[in-house]
Amino acid sequence: MFTTVLFDLDGTLLNTLDDLADSANRVCAAHGWAQYTKDEYRYFVGNGIPKLVELFSPETARDPATLAATLAEFNVVYGAHMHDKTAPYPGMPELLHNLRQNGVKMAVFSNKADEFAGAVVERYFGKGLFEIVRGALPNVPTKPAPEGTRALMRSLGVDPAADKILYVGDSNVDVQTAHNAGLPCCGVLWGFRTRGELEQEGAEYLAGDCKELEEIILAK
Repeated sequence: MFTTVLFDLDGTLLNTLDDLADSANRVCAAHGWAQYTKDEYRYFVGNGIPKLVELFSPETARDPATLAATLAEFNVVYGAHMHDKTAPYPGMPELLHNLRQNGVKMAVFSNKADEFAGAVVERYFGKGLFEIVRGALPNVPTKPAPEGTRALMRSLGVDPAADKILYVGDSNVDVQTAHNAGLPCCGVLWGFRTRGELEQEGAEYLAGDCKELEEIILAK
């Protein structure tokens, strides 16, 4: 049984893809730039909002000053629309409640901006389920760099050398995040990426739905 679980957010706990894609396309439309499909955005997200902004911006608008202005614009648009279509994946609230009832310590670690991560988790899951909700912070390398994961584990008072800790996510970034911090990873198949990507990256476990994820976490 895993006694601590660190969850990715977008594509793992919540389906945020529509709101991210729609917000990005609103910014693109405002500038007369090319827009992208939702499936294309599956591969634009995962490395933080600044990277998302860079990827949807045309090459002629990728100088530092323009990217900074576009990032600020996106944050305003997404902040106004981040709850339009976002929802927990089926069975997720029940899974989290069951894990809590079984004494599993849980936290969220996302490349989403910290203010947005905290807001969406509180809106859809309330307070008290997670010990810590942490998004991207200034001066902390984003995932898959290990610094943030290690800092989160220190804050939780857990150590991968002594505790059973699992990282759960939906992309190659999440598998790399887990492995860089010395943790096993469970890839979820309902998220933004594919089974093939998770298998190729070396995820130790794969879960097709929340019931399978619960069985992996609570297995004796």
